[in-house]
Amino acid sequence: MEWNSLTAAVRARLSGLHDAEARVAHVVLDQGAQLVHLSVSDVARLAGTSASTVVRSCRKLGFRGYQELKITAAREAPPGPHDEDDPLTATIRTAQEALGGLPATLSRAHLNDAAQALNDAGRVLVAATGLSGAVAADAAYRLRALGLAADLPPDPLTAHLAAELLPEQSVCLAISHSGATRSTVETARRARAAGAAIVTITSYASSPLAEESTWVLVGGGQDLVLGMEAVASRLAHLTIVDTLSMMLLALGGDRAERAVAASADVTAGHSYLRGRPSP
Repeated sequence: MEWNSLTAAVRARLSGLHDAEARVAHVVLDQGAQLVHLSVSDVARLAGTSASTVVRSCRKLGFRGYQELKITAAREAPPGPHDEDDPLTATIRTAQEALGGLPATLSRAHLNDAAQALNDAGRVLVAATGLSGAVAADAAYRLRALGLAADLPPDPLTAHLAAELLPEQSVCLAISHSGATRSTVETARRARAAGAAIVTITSYASSPLAEESTWVLVGGGQDLVLGMEAVASRLAHLTIVDTLSMMLLALGGDRAERAVAASADVTAGHSYLRGRPSP
């Protein structure tokens, strides 16, 4: 496991931890490979909690105990030096961490099941708001370009109505960095009540949206200042959308091939480069 993968796995589980457990997780993130020099009591002191809470936290993070976590961290190279005052460097590093951590947080089984459900869906309702809206727009376009009936309502009220009226064998594709955006969660809840499967793209494994979901696809960055977490999470979420698109192209067969060809024709028709002679 690379360091990016270890930190991504810890961050993805943060929202499911209680206060003391979350403090332990933050100590793990802060100390990194330096954990090899710390005992369980040292971590407990830094987190302001008990040794038993440290052990319990390690288990919730996916390890058998503190010793296994420490060994794993010790094997990884910590992040190299960087200039915290350079916004470009900080943003690029955050994005790299988010993308590098995807193999550790993204369930391949959920990814395969979600792709199959989307391929078989009679209708796909895409739900998102705020900064996740850009990812939703990209997802809806790609689904249409693959021959799927995709709907991206322009506002939460319309999304809730669309969710209520979903036909059988539909899928709601819900996208939210936090998984706690009330309007998106409500859309997913209504879609689920209508009998739709819920595919969620989010940055946290535990959230109100995850609780409504059939499959949760996790990828994203840590919470930082100035919205950089949104940059990192959007890149990770777009990568998940791209991956689903590639899988749907393979699953869709002739239908997807015809739709992609039609999409290419439409795109070419809107380009000034169409018909330009090759150099």
